[in-house]
Amino acid sequence: MAGSGRLPRKPSAKLARRRAPAFLLASLAVGAVSAAQPGLVQYEIIGDSIPAPLTGKPGDAARGRAIVVSRQVGMCLLCHSGPFPEERLQGTLAPSLAGAGSRNSIGQLRLRIVDASRFNPATIMPPYYRTEGLTRVAPAYINKPILTADQVEDVVAFLATLTE
Repeated sequence: MAGSGRLPRKPSAKLARRRAPAFLLASLAVGAVSAAQPGLVQYEIIGDSIPAPLTGKPGDAARGRAIVVSRQVGMCLLCHSGPFPEERLQGTLAPSLAGAGSRNSIGQLRLRIVDASRFNPATIMPPYYRTEGLTRVAPAYINKPILTADQVEDVVAFLATLTE
């Protein structure tokens, strides 16, 4: 393509979905991985989940719901929809949060919030509790997670209640 004036093609979404399982298997084959990012609680990834709470205690589902529907904190409804009848504007870019607690274990939910790219490297979902290896980060979030460990646990506790 050199000199042709044409840009290289971006991989299609279909191709990205085909590559995602291979990446997932490769990353899961590592087994246990510890996160050691400055200022963050250390956690252990086992298989496809983070089985232990980041805070050593379960979160609060009511606070988690408030984070999920907040357009200033979690911003989840920019991309996701779910059982939030009071929220008029909900996203269509990502899967519905309805039934998230029946589709995933608590540990899987936790890893998805901490770093969804562990499941799909082409995801548009930001890592809510990873700070390293990121590009195009807003100045307010450089070397800071979007959510605190307590907030991650609150969101996980809420998502686990969404079983229908």
